[in-house]
Amino acid sequence: MKEIQYLIKNKSPEESLALLAKEFPGKTVFSTSLGYEDQVITHLIFSNNLPIEIFTLDTGRLFPETYSVFESTLQRYKKPIKTYYPQTEEIEKLVSQKGPNSFYESMENRKECCYIRKVEPLKRALKGNKIWITGIRAEQSGNRKDMPALEWDEGNQIIKFHPIINWTLEEVKNYIAKHNIPYNSLHDKGFVSIGCAPCTRAIKEGDDFRAGRWWWEQNDKKECGLHSLK
Repeated sequence: MKEIQYLIKNKSPEESLALLAKEFPGKTVFSTSLGYEDQVITHLIFSNNLPIEIFTLDTGRLFPETYSVFESTLQRYKKPIKTYYPQTEEIEKLVSQKGPNSFYESMENRKECCYIRKVEPLKRALKGNKIWITGIRAEQSGNRKDMPALEWDEGNQIIKFHPIINWTLEEVKNYIAKHNIPYNSLHDKGFVSIGCAPCTRAIKEGDDFRAGRWWWEQNDKKECGLHSLK
């Protein structure tokens, strides 16, 4: 970890990504949910032809607008984004036994759904890799404000790198506009953090970044398990 920290110290996001891809060839991956931040990093990787695999998790419950920006991104860069789906048998079992909206009934049910649709596919996507790049920013939630740019993920046994951890939302939006990067149109309608359609809604000005996720839960640490605290 210390050697990697030294390697990317004082480097720009694109320089850091290039160095990590060179240091860990074929073992550096980026997970995108196709939101603002992830579109910035996708642009950095694709426009610089960096040898970093980009993958996404299709939960089966995404917004039509998310699929639209997915398609626009493929058309813009002409490069593949590997897609992982939940295990069919697990989804069939969950919906057959508990119905399509069991996540509204309890936090336990919601976390079960998140695990099947997101966490398990992520583990498959990360298996065998050394560096996991994310679009996390410090100001996104209280849970993330003290996150370092580089950290060890014990649960997935992988090093995580957050290249734009210190960017503000304004910086992200300006970068998107400057480079004419495709983005999810829901961002223009008050959606900040965009996940599955049944679990995401727009927020009001001044609300917490995560207020639009799982809003029915009385919980100030709203995470699906992809980026759980150690």
